[in-house]
Order: sequence, then C-alpha cells, then structure tokens
Amino acid sequence: MRSEPDWERLKQTLCAGQTDVLLLDLDSESSDADQHVKVFEEINAVGVAVVILTDDGTRPAALDLVTRGAHSYCRKPPALRELKAIIRRAGEHVAMKRELEERRGNGFPSSEGVELLRCGGLIGSSAEMRTVYDLIHRVASLNASVLITGESGTGKELIARAIHTSGDRWKAPFIAVSCGAIPETLIESELFGHEKGAFTGTNGTRIGYFEQAENGTILIDEIGELSLQTQVKLLRVLQQREFSRLGSGRAIPLNARVIFATHRNLSRMVAEGTFRLDLFYRINVMSIEAPPLWRHPDDIPALAEFFVRQYSEIFQKRITGITPAALALLQGYEWPGNVRELENAIQSAIVCADTEVIQSSDLPERLQEANLVDDADVPQIGSFEQLLRDFKVKLATKAIQDCNGNKTLAARSLDISRAYLHRLIRSREEPEMADSVEETRPSAAGSSWPCENRPTKLAQNKSSDALPKPVRATFVREPSREEFTIARSWAEEPPMPSSDADPGARMLNARKRGAAG
Repeated sequence: MRSEPDWERLKQTLCAGQTDVLLLDLDSESSDADQHVKVFEEINAVGVAVVILTDDGTRPAALDLVTRGAHSYCRKPPALRELKAIIRRAGEHVAMKRELEERRGNGFPSSEGVELLRCGGLIGSSAEMRTVYDLIHRVASLNASVLITGESGTGKELIARAIHTSGDRWKAPFIAVSCGAIPETLIESELFGHEKGAFTGTNGTRIGYFEQAENGTILIDEIGELSLQTQVKLLRVLQQREFSRLGSGRAIPLNARVIFATHRNLSRMVAEGTFRLDLFYRINVMSIEAPPLWRHPDDIPALAEFFVRQYSEIFQKRITGITPAALALLQGYEWPGNVRELENAIQSAIVCADTEVIQSSDLPERLQEANLVDDADVPQIGSFEQLLRDFKVKLATKAIQDCNGNKTLAARSLDISRAYLHRLIRSREEPEMADSVEETRPSAAGSSWPCENRPTKLAQNKSSDALPKPVRATFVREPSREEFTIARSWAEEPPMPSSDADPGARMLNARKRGAAG
C-alpha cells in the first residue's frame, strides 16, 4: 500500500497496472463537484476498484461517485476493521472481473457456465457450492438414498435434479413430491396409487408417484411433515423395495431412486419422538447440506445476473445489468429467505426500474433499510460516555419510530419512564444535557429512591455552600402512574435531629413513638 499525492505520478502508476484498489480521499474544503467527477472518471477508466473516503460534508459527492461506478465509500475517520473488509471485497471484485474478461477473450466458457451445465441449474463458484458439486458427482451414479438438508429457499430441489441429470438415470422421469402440500388422508394414495373402489369417492385407477417415476428419480420433499403412521409404511417400501396400490394386493417393484429433502432438524425430531429412528437411518445414507446464501455471498453477482436475464425476458422489459451500488446492497444483505428471496428482489427491481440498469433505489425497501442500519452502527471515535449516550439516543429514536410516534408505548418497550425518554430525545439538540441525565425509578417498596441512590444522613446534613449541582429525579405517583420531573438540591431537605438535641424534645419524641406502637 502506498500514498501518492501527485496526480501525474498516480496516473502513471495506475496505467502500469500496479494497483488493484484505490482509496480516493475527497477534500472537504473543495466544493467543485465537477472536478471530483472528472478525476474519478479518469481513474475508473483504468479498471481499478475505487473506494471513496468521505466525511459528512462530501457525502453527497461520494454517493454520486458510487452511482457512477465506484465500488463503495467509507466515512472518515474510518474504522480499521471496516476499511480492511471493504478493501478486501474490492480486491476480490477486481480479480473476478479480470479473470472473467480473460476467459471471454480466450473464447471458452467460464467455470460457472460449466458447473451450470453439469449440475442442473445450480449457480455459484464459491467453496461452499464446490463442496456441494463434489458430493453430487460422488452419488450421481449410485443407487444409495440421499438426504438433502438446508433452510427454505436454498435450492434443495435443484440439488436433487442435479443428482438425477448427472447420473445414469438422466433419460428417465424425475418426479418431485412435496409432502407438506398433500393432505394426510391422501398421502398414501398419492405416493402408491389406488384401484377403483379402494375408498369412498374413487371412480377409477390412479397411478402413484412411485410408479410414475419408473426407473428415474423421485424426490420426497419435506419428509419431516409425514405422520408416524405414514413413516411406518414408507419404511417398509424402502426396505422391501416394493409397494402396492391401495385396494390391490399385487406387489409393484420399486425401480426408482429415492431422494429425500427437509428443512427440519430430523435428529431433534428423533429425540422428541416425532420421527422414527429406523427411518432416519434408512434415508440418511448420504447427506448433502444446501448452504444458506449468507454463507456464500460471492455467488450473489452471478445469481443476480442470471435472474436479471431470465425475468427481463419473461417480463419483456429490457434490463442490461445492475449498478455496482445496487450490487453492494445485495451482497451486504443477510437474505433470511436465501436464493428465493433474492429471486423475488430481482423481480421487484425489474418492475420498478426506470432505466435499463437496476439502481439501488429500485431494490426493495428492506434492503435499503438494512444498509442504513449497518451504516449507522459503524463505531465512531469518541469517549466511552459519548458513545454510550449516542447509543441510548439511537435506541430511544428507534423505539419511537417502531411505536409510530407514541412515546408512552416507546418508553414501556424500553422499560424506562416517559420523562427519561423525553430527556434522551432532547439531548440530541442539547448534547451537554445528556451527560447528567440518569434515570431513577421507584423501588418495589414504594420509595421514591432506590437503595443505591438514597441520600444518607451525612449528605443531608452538609451545608448548602458545599452542595453539588441540583439533582434531577423522577417520581411516580400511585395509583394513577402519572410521572413528573423535579429538580431540587439536598439543601431543601429539613435537617435531621442531631444527637445533642434538647433532652426534653427527645423524651417527647419517644412518648409519641410509644403511643403510635
């Protein structure tokens, strides 16, 4: 890493191909936006990834450069961990871009295209996906049972299809059955078939899914949704390798290969008694896990490009690509719905796009809100008290937004008083006020002061000239629960009787206590 303040020498270094990532520090004292754009366009033409360093004054200019092709931006002063992560992602992006250009120039398809052809629709070149590809090729030509696990939307059915198309059965039928979509009363009839008159309402013979698969492959999806009774019957079919239609005694051989898939934890279901242990061992000969999308974010650009081409054709709307800023949003999102959610986001962006390139504003709001939250959570330099105060204010502001502006509900959700919430909100405009704002709440015994904050007699007997600044306290009135705030000093409290008081007064007080008892 090197620093180069001279513009001419910088251009020579970039043209020599000795740089992959460039940190461009925008001058906050310069307000010439055209000059910023001119410098960036000259740098971007070389093909390096540009990361913008900006402060609050130049943030609009940084956002404009990101829309023009800059990789990303980072706020000044940058957090070291965040800056390292941004530089690493930018370097990987440049390396992948150069490798793709070299492969296209040599006239042969990229590795992603080869994997797509051999794995029946799976896209990705990350280490996680390559592990999946390796397992697919290992079991493709074997007649062993395979259990595919993974979260919803990770492509478990695509893995099953890849196993089918990569093996010797690729010419035979592939049948996918979702157990969760079939009523429990009809699951046996759907799987094994039935004869005419087997039960009420049957008007003819039905061929079940096992019989339809012939010598091909049948995928039993959501195997964890089957009842214990159906699990027993399925176990017998797998053990005997034959089945019979309902209402018939003729045994039909099971020639199809059976693959199972589920998003549930079958081991936990076995421990809970909702899934048979013997069936679990029968189907779990070989296990393949479909990785969630957050574990291989490097595959998001290839997936997004595939969905853009697919749905721009289906929707008959010309979309040529995605801007780097929008792609950064896609890679920074956690994707709880995995590839299915990414597919939905690209469909929505194509519909909302006003140009031929998908912008950040075209993406769903949940992606943009997640980016704002991540940007706000970047730690800034400052004292511990200042960071703690800012965090409290952010929590209070977020709670008010979640409660649609109702401060009473917001205070209850944070388990603080409404008055304390008001002081936190006011501290945004008066930062010096927040340093002395601390909440005091009533104790269980009904006292206005908690035990750790209760003033001692020694503090009450101090003279008023040695007192600190007025103390702010919050009191709660029972049973109406109305809360109010006062400011008072300990000097306003009446002095406690000392031990050298008048003996007659002490005797009178003792008599009063005896009468009260």
